[in-house]
Amino acid sequence: MATRQQVQQMTAAELDYAEIGRRLGIPPGLAHLIGTGLPADGGDAPSPEERRARGLPPSAQDLSNPGHENPTGRTTVHRWIAERVRADAQMRAAGSQV
Repeated sequence: MATRQQVQQMTAAELDYAEIGRRLGIPPGLAHLIGTGLPADGGDAPSPEERRARGLPPSAQDLSNPGHENPTGRTTVHRWIAERVRADAQMRAAGSQV
């Protein structure tokens, strides 16, 4: 599990929480929680003054629901489909009709 010291060293190196999470193999919101002690969803949020004093970003809400990846867009999936088509004479015949 990642430690507060690891996260704080990476933030000191000016990495954002998305990159810190990627490097540590954890979601960015969890990296934020470990490094700051505060949830990224805005719960228990400190005042703007306290955020500045602690060196926290103005908001961390975007870290709690990072974007999703569609696994069907992977190159390995496309190769698998192409191989299935090559192995299926009926599919090849249908493809040549188009």
